[in-house]
Amino acid sequence: MELKECINFLLTNAQHNVFRYLSKRLSEYDVTPVQHGVLSCLMGKSYDTPKHLAENLSLETSTISGILDRMQKKGLIDRVVNKEDRREVQVRITEKGRELEDKIGIITDEVNAEVLKNFTDDEIAYIKNSLRTIASGNFGE
Repeated sequence: MELKECINFLLTNAQHNVFRYLSKRLSEYDVTPVQHGVLSCLMGKSYDTPKHLAENLSLETSTISGILDRMQKKGLIDRVVNKEDRREVQVRITEKGRELEDKIGIITDEVNAEVLKNFTDDEIAYIKNSLRTIASGNFGE
């Protein structure tokens, strides 16, 4: 099979291009796409745990730790030890993080619209459903 016909190559290239474009758009707020994902997971919640955030974002728990470190230094989140269960760390969005919600939401909507502008509504639905199927990992079993 030619490399440019390989699904892994196509998905990796597509993801890289969208990630790079979103990174560029978010840079004015000093937020990365992954940090945007963390903020999105925390919106509307009083807190979440690093483990749960990692699961929701399909990241390793060791990876989320470094991301949360950088976000805490930027003042976007706080990490607090649960007083009732000292084994649990609670990640909470700060006011500074909340202030970015609408601005980042607009950018995400604009990026999605730009990336999908050449597709019909039916094609967009098909693409998203296809990606969800691939993301489920239900193959090779």
